[in-house]
Amino acid sequence: MLVAAVQLNSNGDKERNLAAAERLVRAAAADGAELVALPEKWNLLADGAELVAGAEPLDGPSLSGARGWARELGIYLLAGSISERGEGEKASNTSVLIDPQGEDLAVYRKIHMFDVDAGGVSYRESVHERAGNEVVAAPAGDLVAGLTVCYDLRFPELVRILALRGARLILVPSAFTLATGRDHWEVLLRARAIENQLFVIAPNQVGEAPPHYSSFGRSMIVDPWGVVLATAPDEECFVAAELDFAVLDRVREQLPSLANRQPGAYAWPQETGGEG
Repeated sequence: MLVAAVQLNSNGDKERNLAAAERLVRAAAADGAELVALPEKWNLLADGAELVAGAEPLDGPSLSGARGWARELGIYLLAGSISERGEGEKASNTSVLIDPQGEDLAVYRKIHMFDVDAGGVSYRESVHERAGNEVVAAPAGDLVAGLTVCYDLRFPELVRILALRGARLILVPSAFTLATGRDHWEVLLRARAIENQLFVIAPNQVGEAPPHYSSFGRSMIVDPWGVVLATAPDEECFVAAELDFAVLDRVREQLPSLANRQPGAYAWPQETGGEG
């Protein structure tokens, strides 16, 4: 399967972002990609209040447009993530995997909120976004894809569950910050691929976006041995790579770490009461 990761420099101009996404999705499909992945918040990257104001329902214009592209081009399309309108004052950070008929295969809402201080900027996603609570893996043709979003990458237990549910690749749409990306992006992507012996497709945002965002870029496609198959330059573009699932089967056969697990020996730390 030829897959592509689209790298965008999205901002607060939704019309501009959709046009850029469509142009690159079409270019990737013309290059032969059967699965194309967009980054996190591909239709709107802005501060929390603006994201809530610009949130859309699942049948809104952004996802409706993405479904139309997938149907016309005959591809699987990961509509990265958008701010999904919900009840109350918070939005969900929602990723949708669309099939070649333009139908939704899976809907995943980001579980882990990015509440951190990085590069002199305070990020508090939980103020404006509602955390999801469901792990999502979905069949895409002859394979199973696991869905994650950005900060989820730092939680290996989530990716392990996806692998144990049969995922042969994981999708990691991101707006990974410049401050953390320099030291952590490639390391984490390769680690998740190696630990779980699966392919990783990680489309990222790149460059500056108001009010204070600076995304690392370097969108990547990684194989189950941890080899980086493709890396994007520092611009809006797409990168593509051929996924050879015989390689995945060979890695799992020769180094069967998933089969060698000993779940009975792993105890999750329990809080204890009392003093001392």
